[in-house]
Amino acid sequence: MGNGGKPRVAVIGTGGTISSVGKHSLDLVNYGNNNTKYDAVEQVDAFPEVREVAEVEPVLFRALSSTAMGVAEWLELVRAIHDIAGRADPPDGIVVTHGTATLEETAYFLNLTLKTDIPVVVVGSQRPASAFSTDAGMNLLNAIRVAGSEQARGLGVLALLNDEIQAAREVTKTSTYRLQTFRSPDFGVLGHADGDGTVAIYRKPVRRHAPDTEFDVTGLDDLPRVDILYSYAGSDGAAVDAFVQAGAKGIVAAGMAPGFCTVNECAALEKAQAAGVVVAQGSRAGSGRVMPGETMRLKGAVSADNLNPQKARILLMIALTKTTDLEELHRIFTTY
Repeated sequence: MGNGGKPRVAVIGTGGTISSVGKHSLDLVNYGNNNTKYDAVEQVDAFPEVREVAEVEPVLFRALSSTAMGVAEWLELVRAIHDIAGRADPPDGIVVTHGTATLEETAYFLNLTLKTDIPVVVVGSQRPASAFSTDAGMNLLNAIRVAGSEQARGLGVLALLNDEIQAAREVTKTSTYRLQTFRSPDFGVLGHADGDGTVAIYRKPVRRHAPDTEFDVTGLDDLPRVDILYSYAGSDGAAVDAFVQAGAKGIVAAGMAPGFCTVNECAALEKAQAAGVVVAQGSRAGSGRVMPGETMRLKGAVSADNLNPQKARILLMIALTKTTDLEELHRIFTTY
């Protein structure tokens, strides 16, 4: 805690809509064309109310569209968070501002790889910081409030938008522009950040999460390539062949619910498996488990459980740094 009993919270700025400045207050769609984004210092200064709930330390990272986030940026972000957490006098919480397009992927990557028990909250907004009735300010304030709270400890990495506290593993973006876009389809929110300042938690994730994970990406500058195959009526194996040619070590099959690929896709995936590529069978449905075993038409595949394809890709990339054994991969997918 800082002076006056306020929590101390570091805010790492990575860009996104929450930091974007449009040409005018009703520039709600094409604001990216203005090429103006706040850095972390400017972000906090734009919403000075956040300093009423915490002692806030802006941390410069970069100002990206979240479509530009990838493995290299994730690994750099992990290092930045570990640097902050490793200080002699670390903050009580850490907030990462982020674009919403890949927010769930960054949050899940951090959830699998961070080695700190300091609460980490990833926050974005659906409307740019400059917009009339923007959600950027309240989302940022709530994220800071949650990150600095005792209630957030032990929950793994969290996402905060629209007053809702979500688990990194479960949350996904479900709508292009609506404020209530971030949902956890199967299990719902963990809790709420309410207007009176209360951080109310109603359930806790039981799947293994940071900092208690078996993965260590420290010192890595890349991860094994994993691609996503999206199934549709009549799809063939062309994408599979392209992924293998590009050097894929793993493929996540976003199959037709409850976890099927077409005959031609299966044939191409079996050929890829024979060449040493690991396949995780997921679903394009957006909800529900893919049952392992006989329900999957593709033999020798790992069930992606109820992870959406983009989250299954992240877990498979990280898991492949440790093992290619199918039994071990199955254990990992049922653990995380």
